Amino acid sequence: METRELDVKLAAAGDLLREHRLEALLIQRVPNFAWATCGASAYVNTASDESVASLLLTPTGRHLITNNNEAPRLEQDEGLTAQGWEFHITEWHEVSEKIDALSHGLQLGADCPYPGALDLRRAFPRLRMNLLPQEQARMKSLAGMCAEAMDRAIRSVQPGMTEHEIAARLGAEALRQGVLPIVNLIATDDRVTSFRHPLPTSKVMEKYAMLVLCGRRHGLVCSVTRLIHFGRLPEDLRRRAQAVAEIDAAMIAATRPGQRVNQVFRTGLAAYAKAGFPNEWRMHHQGGPAGYEPREFVATDETQDLVRVGQAYAWNPTITGAKSEDTIMIGPERNETLTAMADWPAIEVSIDGQKVSRPAVLEIL
Repeated sequence: METRELDVKLAAAGDLLREHRLEALLIQRVPNFAWATCGASAYVNTASDESVASLLLTPTGRHLITNNNEAPRLEQDEGLTAQGWEFHITEWHEVSEKIDALSHGLQLGADCPYPGALDLRRAFPRLRMNLLPQEQARMKSLAGMCAEAMDRAIRSVQPGMTEHEIAARLGAEALRQGVLPIVNLIATDDRVTSFRHPLPTSKVMEKYAMLVLCGRRHGLVCSVTRLIHFGRLPEDLRRRAQAVAEIDAAMIAATRPGQRVNQVFRTGLAAYAKAGFPNEWRMHHQGGPAGYEPREFVATDETQDLVRVGQAYAWNPTITGAKSEDTIMIGPERNETLTAMADWPAIEVSIDGQKVSRPAVLEIL
């Protein structure tokens, strides 16, 4: 962490307070804690987004309030004392009282519902989605790890494995690199066509599998999907895989600085229609900007946000039985596919004279 990153984020928090005529800001959600501390982890239960520590920005200081069993790790592993946060350590049942004492008499805003505070939760995705150079470097590193984990896991899949076994492979490959698999979805055979969000089951794989990973490290989240088929892909499924690759390519090509997110969304809808699947977009959201959540928000026809250099996006168009998903980063001259995998079969799509490479289904013949 460079001082500059923290300074920029503190300035953004100050601007948020001034915009709403507030004096203090309370941060208690895991993604926002990670953003504000340049990547620190403040969770225990990965199924909850409630942080085990609170950050409080006031006119007189930067406070971190936590209990006595969390403080040592936050100080030592996360280095937050060195980052300049003033620790207030309480017993587990006294945290709220300490927050109230420190914020007493101040006009308070918070990133989640809190008594007496203005709810600012909707402001944070827009703060988080514009990645600073240090965050861009961390996202690229994370994406490389997620791509490697996916590549190793999916190439180890064999007919006869259960979805639980496949999920265990994918999760282990992510964790081996220090990446937390916060989404680990597996579908095989008919379940690929039945479910867009397939939690793994004891079903035994026969020929076809889809693996979906959202991995978290230093607070950031990267997303990637790949599919594998044993034997030649049936022609109808090949047509669907080709179509979803063309839709994804169109959306990636349209995600350029100065474009509005809803323009990209509309490009995707037009691509669905052109591919002969005009209503499939209604079956699942199409993705959006990535950052400290798998999607900082989901793109719709109403989303007016501008695409900017340094942002990351994960589009995820689906057609029943097929899906395309990678995490990309917006560069000044071109987009970079961060989760690309060497030697993975590709579908090359031509969009306005440029080639956009999208992953094909891996066929094991």
